[in-house]
Amino acid sequence: MKLNNVFEQIRQSSTVAIADRLLALSENGRKIIPLHIGDPDFKTPPAVLEVAIKAMEAGLTHYGPSRGDPELREAAAARLNSNNNCSSEIKPYDPETEILVTHGGVHAYYLALQSILNPGDDILIPDPSWPTHVNMVKLLRGRVVSVPAAADDNFIPPLEAWKEALTPKTRALVINYPANPTGVYPSREYLQKLQEFAGEHNLWVVSDEVYKNLYYSEKPISAGAFPGVKDRTLLVNSLSKTYAMTGWRVGYLAAPKRVIENALKAGQNSITCVAPFIQKAAAFALSDEGVKTAAAEMRAVYTRRREIVMQATRGEGETSVRVVAPQGAFYFFLDFRAINMTSLEICEQILEQSGVGLVPGSAFGEQGEGFVRMSITASDENVEKGIREILEWAKRQVGG
Repeated sequence: MKLNNVFEQIRQSSTVAIADRLLALSENGRKIIPLHIGDPDFKTPPAVLEVAIKAMEAGLTHYGPSRGDPELREAAAARLNSNNNCSSEIKPYDPETEILVTHGGVHAYYLALQSILNPGDDILIPDPSWPTHVNMVKLLRGRVVSVPAAADDNFIPPLEAWKEALTPKTRALVINYPANPTGVYPSREYLQKLQEFAGEHNLWVVSDEVYKNLYYSEKPISAGAFPGVKDRTLLVNSLSKTYAMTGWRVGYLAAPKRVIENALKAGQNSITCVAPFIQKAAAFALSDEGVKTAAAEMRAVYTRRREIVMQATRGEGETSVRVVAPQGAFYFFLDFRAINMTSLEICEQILEQSGVGLVPGSAFGEQGEGFVRMSITASDENVEKGIREILEWAKRQVGG
């Protein structure tokens, strides 16, 4: 009997598969320094838990509105409108028609693509990029056109590269800033020019902004924060990273009304709805000042860990790894190109010899080869110990 041949074009999620493998090693007694996973090591703020528990006790354990709880949609719209500095030039999002609650950011991305993509359409995606961005297009029978985002360009595609990648079948472009795995994000001017490019060529812009609230200097700009772009821009967001709510699986899609109508149909026929008690907790998380403070405190800890890594790097002599501080998110993309090994071989050796879990850059595309993603979603102690083990391993490769 035949199977769906689309699945022959993709692999399992590299990051998830690595996490599963390292979890199995840990359960078998192997001590692993877990710098591979993008899951905050903080607990969800207690006040959010309390809201969820009270909602369950009140009976919100049945089906809810397939569009999402009105309170959550209003909270999401308010957050977006505030971030985008909505004015007479930038129309605010309507929670009734332009917001859809989703089963996490991945589901929001799936619904966004499902709503606009036809089989055979081309989608422009930077390389490197989170593997799901690519795999989801393939699952929906689209074709990925990679746009090189080389290290020499700070992992942001030159505007000319987008133009060169354009095909007659191009339907949309996908961006993710701050980026997984590199932590970079572009200037306002760059995003504005990219939006102008999309408008000129009648392209949808799908912007994955799940890391938007995790930054270390100037706040990144949303792809939707420009006049005249709302009718072609789809914003994907989630509570997972900002509020340490990865296991809650709740996010939202913000898009034009006609896209949301399509996405609603896809959502109704894939998950029916998100659990109502989770939605109540999510609405609280987006609107409560105390939770906002807790999220800021988490970001401050990531800032401290980022500095721990940089201090450890400054204290080392010559090694075969180059460390650049990320602008946002909670990843370092370590440069091992000086070593004559693949990124997978590097990760395997560091795991075997030093017990540090990492993700090979090749999992994120051709431009990621020679790099390794390291997460700082672990304790200060593990982050410091992990980077020192990595640097010691790299030092041993000098002249080797």
